[in-house]
Amino acid sequence: MSSSSAVLLPYALSSVAVARQRIHSDLQEWGVFRTAIDDTVLVVSELLSNALRHAHPLPSGQVGVAWHRMDGHVEVAVSDGGATTEPRAAVPALSSLGGRGLGIVEFLAERWGVRHEGEITTVWAVVACPHPVNGHRADEDIPVLHE
Repeated sequence: MSSSSAVLLPYALSSVAVARQRIHSDLQEWGVFRTAIDDTVLVVSELLSNALRHAHPLPSGQVGVAWHRMDGHVEVAVSDGGATTEPRAAVPALSSLGGRGLGIVEFLAERWGVRHEGEITTVWAVVACPHPVNGHRADEDIPVLHE
């Protein structure tokens, strides 16, 4: 089963909350487990926050956010007008107030990367989002059994 959504949002910090709500709602509707929804929402937040902090808007003055679910995974993508530097995970000093966003993405996602298409830069990440099985509801998590 495959599902997808895409939105163009204003190039403004308020768009992070809008994107978080939209993807949360879609993933919940698609029956994804709560913990996977939380991870995916956090990844989108980090990618979009980075785009707003470090990159230029798209030619339309907006930023694009898209997500596509397929085979137990969700690919999220944030498209902007590019920046002077390439997105990369950093290892900030313990006293640093920022610089952890792509490190969080790297930890939560199975993989992530950057695509360039002309003046548009897209940072994407693939997050595992399993479907409920064996009668479990999507709003509950399967208990982990410890040996």
